[in-house]
Amino acid sequence: MTQRASAIGRERGRWSAHEISLDDAEDLDGLADFMHDISAELVIAFIEEDDEYLGIVRIDGDTSDPRVFLSDHRVLFTSALADRLFAGALPPAGSTNIDDESDDLLAGATPAGDIDLLADVGTDADALLELITEKGLLPADVIFAISERAGCADILDEIGN
Repeated sequence: MTQRASAIGRERGRWSAHEISLDDAEDLDGLADFMHDISAELVIAFIEEDDEYLGIVRIDGDTSDPRVFLSDHRVLFTSALADRLFAGALPPAGSTNIDDESDDLLAGATPAGDIDLLADVGTDADALLELITEKGLLPADVIFAISERAGCADILDEIGN
């Protein structure tokens, strides 16, 4: 299985990019501990596995709890990594804050979590849903689009996303 994790951190208006090793993150709290070391202001981590799904974790400030989004809730049943990192932080399958108008857009995917977690960095809930459901886009493409909207695609690209 191919897994990849990276993060963008913002401090005093400047972005930095970081590779993340998930080997030492036993759960979401372990990942959050590493993220807190990246920046005291804002950190957004992207987790992808086998081009099957995208997990996004956001932390604001030194003490905030992680906000989580998962592009397809079904991977909690097929991926040990997704289960380890996201299962305890997401609502049960089928309960999400996605409105009824978006149901047609999803066509089989069952996103879960906080779809508004990137709104203030250029990707609102509607744009995030469009990105994860656009045919042919891989998780890496979605990550690039999100970082481009945030104004840090060039920095994230330097570490190989």
